[in-house]
Amino acid sequence: MKKIVVDAYGGDNAPIEIIEGAILARDKHKDIQIILCGNENEMKKIVGNRNERIIFIDAKEVITNDDVPTEAIRKKKDSSLVRAYDILKENDDVIGLVSAGSTGAVLAGAIMKIGRIKGISRPALAPILPTKKDNDVIIIDSGANIDCKPINLLHFALMGSAYYSIVYNNPNPRVALLNNGIEEEKGNELAKEAHALLKTAPINFIGNREGRDFMSGDVDVMVADGFAGNALLKGSEGAVLAVMSLLKKSIKSHFLSMIGALFMKKTFRDIKNRIDILSKHGGSPLLGCKKLVVKNHGSCKRNNILSSIEQTIILHDNNLIKNIEDKLTKLAN
Repeated sequence: MKKIVVDAYGGDNAPIEIIEGAILARDKHKDIQIILCGNENEMKKIVGNRNERIIFIDAKEVITNDDVPTEAIRKKKDSSLVRAYDILKENDDVIGLVSAGSTGAVLAGAIMKIGRIKGISRPALAPILPTKKDNDVIIIDSGANIDCKPINLLHFALMGSAYYSIVYNNPNPRVALLNNGIEEEKGNELAKEAHALLKTAPINFIGNREGRDFMSGDVDVMVADGFAGNALLKGSEGAVLAVMSLLKKSIKSHFLSMIGALFMKKTFRDIKNRIDILSKHGGSPLLGCKKLVVKNHGSCKRNNILSSIEQTIILHDNNLIKNIEDKLTKLAN
């Protein structure tokens, strides 16, 4: 029986949406057991008589976005997130942790409580986004590491390649380095030095790519430092929201457009489903840790939690951590 621990009080919609998502996963997968961390009395009221294969761990404190991450991990020992990390660390049969809580706290907890895979300099977040083609793209790092060194970007590339290979059954994903030009000599010192390292790595490195290439469908893994990666991610999200808002406004401004929109209802629904990548892949794994940690968006709902738990199962069953270790071994050789 696989066990997955869930931070039931992390996220904007905690605890109800988090717990309901965990129950959906429990009902769908008969070989898993869910460990919920949070206020035990409140959680039991929400779960009611649906407590089969559910374990409750009492935790009276909650880490918020206003807390300083490292201090919160050290001082809020009875918080739902810290208790979840303790369980993940101390039990070999617990395969992973899912949380929609503070990104900084999830990262700090992973480093302080779980530790890094030997040879990995820093863990990194790797969210999945859609492209204009049928394939998706991973960006790594998307905000966990603001200041990076070339070796960090090399490790991000190795981990991102291993992750993409598992999720999409693609043994040779195309890995690119985010830069302000495709020429090898372009970019700042970080980009130039990272480019030289990536050329020798055991991955399918296709060179530099610009931000506009991110969602082109011609890149599978986009490597960046956390500052640039987060800016690219947030900029892409903002652009999509702006285009959708302009489209709605334009449709509503003309009677004929509204009539036409009725005939395109299925098309719009398909586009919405394509953009809502979290419903398929859940959250963003924190790659590089000794055990699986999946960070979900703070505003996530129950279906996103379900997807994150399923994501954890897939990554465990396909030995993501060993795959990363194997790529490190190839690099060393």
